[in-house]
Amino acid sequence: MARATARHILVASEAKCTELKAQIEAGADFAEIAKANSTCPSSRQGGDLGSFGPGQMVKEFDTVVFSAPLNVVQGPVKTQFGYHLLEVTSRQD
Repeated sequence: MARATARHILVASEAKCTELKAQIEAGADFAEIAKANSTCPSSRQGGDLGSFGPGQMVKEFDTVVFSAPLNVVQGPVKTQFGYHLLEVTSRQD
């Protein structure tokens, strides 16, 4: 069974998500940005979601997590919760 580990940042607007992505791409630390900005409880762990399998997250999330390259920030990804930046940190197929 496929498994992945990922971290994310959840914010209310696409504009904020894009702004944070630019900061990370310019060298800001993903975990620090998550702690300061993410509205998800995972922000306390720097956005770390731990390990999960297909179907355990919302569809839009799953699509990215199980197809995106590792250690590359993806997003904005819109879900019913808001806008996410996602980074897949490991995956086993």
